[in-house]
Amino acid sequence: MPSQEHMKQALQTYVDAFNTGDTAAISGLYADDAVIEDPVGNPPITGRAAIDEFYTNAIAGGAKLTLDAPIRGSHGDRAAMAFTVDIPGMRIRAIDVMTFDADGKIVRMDAHWGPDDIET
Repeated sequence: MPSQEHMKQALQTYVDAFNTGDTAAISGLYADDAVIEDPVGNPPITGRAAIDEFYTNAIAGGAKLTLDAPIRGSHGDRAAMAFTVDIPGMRIRAIDVMTFDADGKIVRMDAHWGPDDIET
């Protein structure tokens, strides 16, 4: 199981890479067969190619991330972060929960946000 330190650093790398437009660094955090559900309740995005496309589109849309609180670890294989996504003309407040495998790769990302978390 990955350490809390590893999981927290991976989430910080995620935020930093997202904000610099480094899709390869983001993709490298994920296992090849990882799943993204963003937001929870939407159809899952599965596999490296689909994940690459998801982040390429999000970054191309002008999205930037700002942490709202410190990244949180756990006693298990998950870490979470509360953050704000600023997209031109819109702001979304979200909490992402990432699940890690034994190799320290993200195997699942669940984004928690809904209609009440969107400001225009």
